Amino acid sequence: MSSRPLKIYFCGSIRGGRQDAELYAKIIKQLEHYGKVLTEHVGHKDAAVTSKTDVEIYEQDMEWLEDSDAVVAEVTQTSMGVGFELGRAVAWNKRVLCLFRPGDDRRLSAMVRGAHDGKNFLVKDYKEEDVPGLLKEFFGY
Repeated sequence: MSSRPLKIYFCGSIRGGRQDAELYAKIIKQLEHYGKVLTEHVGHKDAAVTSKTDVEIYEQDMEWLEDSDAVVAEVTQTSMGVGFELGRAVAWNKRVLCLFRPGDDRRLSAMVRGAHDGKNFLVKDYKEEDVPGLLKEFFGY
C-alpha cells in the first residue's frame, strides 16, 4: 500500500448558493484527518469570487477530481456543478460519499439517491453531529 496521503475531492455548492459555506469548512477540517483535501477553497466564504475564467475553473477541478482517491459531496444545496462532478466521479470509478440533510422543504435528486450502491457510491442522510462517524466509516477506520 502506498504511504502517500489520500487525495480527497470535496464537493459543495458555490454558484448554486453559499448558505452552507460554514458547514463545508467544518467538514473539510474533519476530512483533513484522512488526507489532503484538494478543494479546501469550497469552504471559504468568498469561494465564488475568483479571477479564474470558467474554463480555468473547469480544467483545474477536473484535474483534481481525476487525481483524487475519494470524493465527499455535501449535496443538500442543489448545485449543477456538484451534480456534474458526481457524474464524472462515477465515470472515473471514484469512491463517493454524498451527505444530505433532510428537511421539510428539501428533497434529494433521484439521480443522486438512486445511485447509492452500498459500496462505491454512498448516500447518507445526516445531521452535523453525525459527520465524524460517517467519515470514519467511509474511510474504513
